[in-house]
Amino acid sequence: MKATIWHNPDCGTSRKTLAILQETPGVDLTVIEYRKTPFERTKLVQLFRDAGLTPREALRTRGSPAEELGLIDGADGDRILDEMVKDGILVERPFVETAKGVRLCRPQEKVHEIL
Repeated sequence: MKATIWHNPDCGTSRKTLAILQETPGVDLTVIEYRKTPFERTKLVQLFRDAGLTPREALRTRGSPAEELGLIDGADGDRILDEMVKDGILVERPFVETAKGVRLCRPQEKVHEIL
């Protein structure tokens, strides 16, 4: 099974999710460090749609400039997406995509739902 993780090596939950994927037999894994390879808007839209999330629900508010950018109160989904494309730290993590779907893997055990 092919799996892609949008990974931040500085995030404990992301590291734990990556470990689950690496330890699962039969997983052909692609790791995208989104701080080095920024998100494309179309991919974010697809990931959020397939995970059943809005941009606001996928917004990382802790440890990000979301508040300073005015994204927490009143910003619409398009504005949030624009800022996420500019700075991936605004995207909650980690997202994992397989043929069975997409999950925001918080907690990391959620990855089992799509394996």
